[in-house]
Amino acid sequence: MSEITIRDLESKDLHRVLELNEESVHFLSPLDMDQLQALIYEADIAKVAEVSGSVEAFVLAFRENRRYDSVNYQWFAGKYDAFLYIDRVVVSVAMHGNGIGKALYKSILNSTRVMEVPVVAAEIDIEPENPVSLQFHKRFGFEEVGKQSVANGKKVVSLQVVTLNNKKLQEK
Repeated sequence: MSEITIRDLESKDLHRVLELNEESVHFLSPLDMDQLQALIYEADIAKVAEVSGSVEAFVLAFRENRRYDSVNYQWFAGKYDAFLYIDRVVVSVAMHGNGIGKALYKSILNSTRVMEVPVVAAEIDIEPENPVSLQFHKRFGFEEVGKQSVANGKKVVSLQVVTLNNKKLQEK
């Protein structure tokens, strides 16, 4: 596989990001162009991963005190004064297992030191189960701190955090 390039999300990427989101929408919430642009406006981190010049993944993450109505973000906002919430990490299905998600996470999590973020938060589907994501987050040291039912009771998520203690987060 070609080298993975992580860079800031640009306007030229929007349609591809929507395609990627739709491809994995069963693990995410749906997005249209207006919603995506609003999320990017509020996001503290909006990055893509390119392979051979093609956008194959993206991530959106938010600090505390953002105007974001996600029930999962709001749960973390009610528990933590300072945090970075990783809202969605999406890798094209065709590229699963090629280290793109790991490269994106390392890029994002390494930048948390500069941001002085004490806690990184994420949620993972447990009903229906997403075992790949659960294992992925476990390797980075995430631990469950709560659960909640979402999507009108159609899903249950594991709310997870990793405490950074001003150290660069490393995959275990």
